[in-house]
Amino acid sequence: MATYIVFTRECTQDQAELDIYQTEVGESFKGHPIKILAAYGPQQVLEGDAPEGVVIAEFPSTEAARAWYDSPAYQDVVQHRFKGARYRAVLVEGV
Repeated sequence: MATYIVFTRECTQDQAELDIYQTEVGESFKGHPIKILAAYGPQQVLEGDAPEGVVIAEFPSTEAARAWYDSPAYQDVVQHRFKGARYRAVLVEGV
C-alpha cells in the first residue's frame, strides 16, 4: 500500500543550513523507491495557518518509507534541516 511522508515547514531559522540540506538530500534517495509528488509549490490554504512550504513524498510501503527516513544517509543530512527550520513530518498510509 502506498505510503506518504508529508513534510511541512513551519518556520525557517537558518537559511544556510537549509541550503546545505537542499544540496545534499538528493543523495539520500539513491537506492530507495521515493517519488516526490509536491515540493514547495503554490498553496491555497483552506484551514488553519499557512506553512512556509510543503513536500509530499510517496513510497510503495510504510517499510520503504521508514527504510529511507531511518537510513544513515538521510539521518546524516536531516541534521541540517533540523538546524535550519522547524518542520512537521507525518507518515501516512494511503487507502
